[in-house]
Amino acid sequence: MTSIHSASSIFGTNLVAMVTPMHRDGRVSRAGVDALVDHLLATGCDGVVVAGTTGEAPTLTTHEISELLAQVRDRSNHALRVIAGVGTNDTSAGIDMARSAAAAGADALLITAPYYSRPTQAGITAHILDIADAGGLPVMVYDVPVRTGVAIEGSTLIELSQHPSIMAVKDAKGDLYEAMTVMASSDLAYYCGIDELALPYLTCGATGLISVTGNLVSDRNAELIAAVRAGDLARANAVQRSLLPLTASVMRTTQGAIMAKAALVGIGVLSDATVRRPLLESSAADLERLHEALCATGIDQESISARVSIRLA
Repeated sequence: MTSIHSASSIFGTNLVAMVTPMHRDGRVSRAGVDALVDHLLATGCDGVVVAGTTGEAPTLTTHEISELLAQVRDRSNHALRVIAGVGTNDTSAGIDMARSAAAAGADALLITAPYYSRPTQAGITAHILDIADAGGLPVMVYDVPVRTGVAIEGSTLIELSQHPSIMAVKDAKGDLYEAMTVMASSDLAYYCGIDELALPYLTCGATGLISVTGNLVSDRNAELIAAVRAGDLARANAVQRSLLPLTASVMRTTQGAIMAKAALVGIGVLSDATVRRPLLESSAADLERLHEALCATGIDQESISARVSIRLA
């Protein structure tokens, strides 16, 4: 049975959907990746999804993804669980991606339903199983119908849980009742993939979080998780409420990767907020609201720099 303890040892608990730092010309910034990994470690993150949606996976080449996985693994000195996004609507390509991720040193795979194609539930099952078999790594299934165009039904998740490598779900569907039902009917560990619902998911039995705002406030997420584990819901509520301005600015303004990169520049972790087309960088109005949210949340460049410096000393 996949307990909270065993799932966290495989995937981590306080995970971040990592952005992919880029130079102004669109090349992946290796210095930016190092700086971000240092920042995430300094703020309590224990796992990252590399080349997920927030990492702009559709615009990354297989070579870039392999280099990212290896760099994150090496820079963190294996202190982070490195989960490779292998979302695709082409099963054959997904198999190749899974094998490349394993060769690059990924610890686990994150597999979505095939986007755009909108296959049947049987087709989704076959797609995920084929990729899981090829990768030979622990698998987290990513249910994100707003992006794929098709939801993974609870019965499908329960069926997939019979595969020995499929151990967890990143849930960005937002159906808490279904999540509780699947947890009660399988050994799947659940991870909240909706920053706005972090607290409800944790109180319903989720093992942890995979957070976009965690690029900025992984320490606050760690505090939230610890408060729920300790049964201190008053403290957990206080933490969640303190994050509401930032969560709204990053998650409800435009695409999360855009705002997360802008915020990382704002607090001095990254030097550039470049995103690849079709994404566009933040507008002046969005940046002004983001600055207000950062101030309201109590995040500033000086405090971030101090934490990173302490870790590197």
